[in-house]
Parts: sequence; C-alpha cells; structure tokens
Amino acid sequence: MNNSQYDEQDELQKHLEEKTKQEKEREQEAEPFSAYDACVLKESAKIHELIAEAKREVKDCSLSK
Repeated sequence: MNNSQYDEQDELQKHLEEKTKQEKEREQEAEPFSAYDACVLKESAKIHELIAEAKREVKDCSLSK
C-alpha cells in the first residue's frame, strides 16, 4: 500500500470513530421512559386494542342482522 492509501484508511477510520462517538452521545441524550411513562403507554395500547375489538364486535353484529 502506498502512503495515500494509508492516509485514506486513517481518515476513514477517524470518520467512523467520530460517527460512532456522535451516535453514542445521541443515545445518551435521549431520556429513557420513566416507569410512569411506560405504564401509560402500555395502558394506552390496551385501551386502543379494546376499542378496536369493540368496533369489530359492533361490525360483526350489524353484519349478522
């Protein structure tokens, strides 16, 4: 390998390390859900599922008449 190829590899390696560092910083900046937030999201999903189920039942009942 000649000198320019080593320079390119070195630059690429530095670039990749910087991108990795930036990604880790972004992940650390994102605040994790609190237990309360997780609970609210879980309950909200349950409610949406119950609503969807009720709509299906209403639709099924109206089709069987």
